[in-house]
Amino acid sequence: MAGWNTIRQIRTLEAQADKLGMQFAAYKYDNEFGSNVALIPKDNDALPIYIRDAQLFSGTLEGAEYFMRGVEWARDYDRMVIDRKMDEKRERKEQDERNRILLRTLKDGVMPNLVQT
Repeated sequence: MAGWNTIRQIRTLEAQADKLGMQFAAYKYDNEFGSNVALIPKDNDALPIYIRDAQLFSGTLEGAEYFMRGVEWARDYDRMVIDRKMDEKRERKEQDERNRILLRTLKDGVMPNLVQT
């Protein structure tokens, strides 16, 4: 059984993952009682360059926390060093990718599982 601190940690990590466009899922190569988790894109609009069942991270909760800190650090670094409007540019490029997927879907009639450049 999990204690209150563990439950609070999980809720905090879920909120952080949601903010980054990810969600927790079961690690698909673990057994029934495994202690590993996976981070995947949270929906069709989040992180459009990845296929929907891509495991962006797999490991322990502690490892997931470090991974998400690294993603946040990289985004902050891009913002500080490269360009202060990096968030807007990232959103624009993600929307471009969503539009490209939509056009391919309308043209081919099939939802692509992996977007190739």
